[in-house]
Amino acid sequence: MNPKKTAFHPILMHFAARFAGYTYAAFASDYRVLVEANLKCLEEFRMDAVGLISDPYRETSAFGARLSYPAEGVPRCEEILVRSLADISLLKNPDVYQAERTLDRIKAGEALRKEVGSQTPVIGWIEGPLAESCDLAGVNEVLLNIFMEPDFVKRLMDLTLITAKDFARAQVEAGCDIIGVGDAICSQIDAEVYRKMVKEKHQELFAYIHSLGARVKLHICGDISHLLEDISELRPDIVDVDWMVDMDEAFEKLGDNIIRCGNLDPVAVIQDQQVEKIRHHAAALCKKEEGRAFILSGGCEITAQTPHAHVHALRQASLT
Repeated sequence: MNPKKTAFHPILMHFAARFAGYTYAAFASDYRVLVEANLKCLEEFRMDAVGLISDPYRETSAFGARLSYPAEGVPRCEEILVRSLADISLLKNPDVYQAERTLDRIKAGEALRKEVGSQTPVIGWIEGPLAESCDLAGVNEVLLNIFMEPDFVKRLMDLTLITAKDFARAQVEAGCDIIGVGDAICSQIDAEVYRKMVKEKHQELFAYIHSLGARVKLHICGDISHLLEDISELRPDIVDVDWMVDMDEAFEKLGDNIIRCGNLDPVAVIQDQQVEKIRHHAAALCKKEEGRAFILSGGCEITAQTPHAHVHALRQASLT
């Protein structure tokens, strides 16, 4: 076998559940299933890290929202907890060690660290402050209130930031080396709004995670070309770069001290192309990125419909 040349760590959730013979509902609700599925993928596809990502509603559930678990779908939040400033005042930050779904992820971190030892990175996961605000109050309401009632959004993000820090700390203490911060909704706001409303929150959160001795992996799926310069100033360690972002531009704006992770289209390329074409696309990307800080991955989650051979093709390309 040729020595490994490019790190490889795709985002696997529903795919991992099916690969291990479980439903998505089991993967998202039982840490033992999440751990088993990730370990099987780690072994089969020779990945360079394992992770705890499953769905966006761990913290939302801890705040008190009711969830349902479709067998083959992402967990659903069945209620909006925050509709006014008064609701924010009544909302209490949860104890992440007591709330069922946050504790479940913490246990997953402990179990994965025990299983993989010290050589394989374990990536924890939290919701970013804007994303969690949307989970609690609704996407449309938050995006509208950015302009109509910005104090509502700021106060809600202040609250969610507290829980984000608590949950990050608990996962680091459980053994996670890296904390993924999912704030996908940020791709839907312009740079001015990002600077005015979100950037300071990210800066505080990233600095806190770094103070714990862990690294930060920022995940904002979609086109973040307009945010790259601001993100570079926050110094996350890894940034997921979706397929519609030019990797040369991302390198130019993020620099070589920030690892870019991506950026093959998970549907049009990884799911739908033939194996040889997938291998060709991935190998070409690895060659282009040679000598630069880069992890091969899809631009976002590998779909549940992706044939196993297609993920093998990605790994093989990273070794050539």
